Amino acid sequence: MQKRRKKRLAKTGPLLLIAAPGLLYLLINNYLPMFGVFLAFKDFNYIKGIFGSDWNGLENFRFLFRTRDAWIMTRNTLLYNAAFIVIGTVVAIFVAILIYELGKKRRVRLFQSALMLPNLFSWVVIGFIVYAFLNADTGFINNTVLKALHITPISWYSTTGPWPFLLVLVYLWKFTGYLSIVYVASIAGIDKSVYEAAQLDGASKIQQIMRVTIPLLKPTIILMTLMAVGRIFYSDFGLFYQVPQNSGRLFDVTQTIDTYVYRGLMELNDVGMSAAAALYQSVVGFMLVLGANTLVRKLDHENALF
Repeated sequence: MQKRRKKRLAKTGPLLLIAAPGLLYLLINNYLPMFGVFLAFKDFNYIKGIFGSDWNGLENFRFLFRTRDAWIMTRNTLLYNAAFIVIGTVVAIFVAILIYELGKKRRVRLFQSALMLPNLFSWVVIGFIVYAFLNADTGFINNTVLKALHITPISWYSTTGPWPFLLVLVYLWKFTGYLSIVYVASIAGIDKSVYEAAQLDGASKIQQIMRVTIPLLKPTIILMTLMAVGRIFYSDFGLFYQVPQNSGRLFDVTQTIDTYVYRGLMELNDVGMSAAAALYQSVVGFMLVLGANTLVRKLDHENALF
């Protein structure tokens, strides 16, 4: 028995050492914070601590949902993520097909690198890049584009109308290159004989894309969509906080659950209500994943996650 254990340890030991940093990160970042669930049902007191604070039942949830912010942050989180999933998927597939059709030329590497570069920028950097374009006094848009068109300059950080489009545009600029890589790899894995058969049947390039490429990408599209649905109740904090420069006048179109939790902690110091919002976010997100997977399992059982 001891010899078998030593052999197993000799085989699995190096693998466990390699996985140890990731497992440690998962434990610290994902599992230890779960103790914070108690805070959603407590009147938190810093002196008494998490477990010593008094229970207050669902009072934090009542206070959260009585406010106008509950509807605003839920609406914004869901609608923005729905737009990111639909538009992001379409644009990523379009870019992936263009890259694949260019073949193995040197310029393809340049295009891929250029598309991937924004994904390497932090949201702080992107926030300042956007600010350089949209600043009311010195911004490129007001001083160059609108001036050339003889349009009155816009105070971008106090005007809510353009921001839903701006946020979607910034999201696409940052993530399209990264998302397209997955679809490029999927397209590369398609059997070339299928395209040869389509060519023999007289199919044009557009017909090959519409009747061969896109249908065969369906399993990847479903998988990526299900993974995105799992995060539909989570928003990218940097996108909704750094890019609008935390402008209070834009809260109606930029306030999401993540930014609300942050502001509840940092500005209102309301730990209980922030924990209630985070728990609400997690539970509804989990239910949406189950619902989306159930729907996929009924329509196409082979492509369901579980």
